Amino acid sequence: MGHTDFASMPCPIARSMAVLGERWAILVLREAFYGSTRFDEFQRHLGIAPNILSARLKTLVEHGMLERVPAPDSARHVYRLSEKGRGFFPAFVALKAWADRWMTDERGPLTLLQDRRTGGEIAAPALTRADGSPVTVDDLRVAPGPGAGGYLRRRFAGEAAAMTADEDEPGHE
Repeated sequence: MGHTDFASMPCPIARSMAVLGERWAILVLREAFYGSTRFDEFQRHLGIAPNILSARLKTLVEHGMLERVPAPDSARHVYRLSEKGRGFFPAFVALKAWADRWMTDERGPLTLLQDRRTGGEIAAPALTRADGSPVTVDDLRVAPGPGAGGYLRRRFAGEAAAMTADEDEPGHE
């Protein structure tokens, strides 16, 4: 049985998994956030085979997460975070905070993220209401967005109408 092509799904979360769901992708981005720019730096810090790293860097460049630019001091090139890649930083910080809480051993996190200017720890973005009170998954209500088709509009409106052939399919968001 073949793999599902997430890139062709209408759901933006599914499409993001086409880029970020491969097991090395977020680790390559981690290294970019941590300052790696050269192929050999990524390889040394990740312990990844060169052919795998080359493929992952190519994919991240193709999807606009990284930019491949000439190195200022040699004939080689370096990888820099694009605007789109930098936009993933809050999600990375949230993932790291979750991992530091649930996936570390008794010694604690392996790295701390610190503000270069103040030295203070960079914390995961808190989910809060306008009044500052916390929001949890128990407070979640999903509503159809402007791009939703008939299926999602019915699903989140609580309707149980049958789908027609010209409407979107279930499972895409």
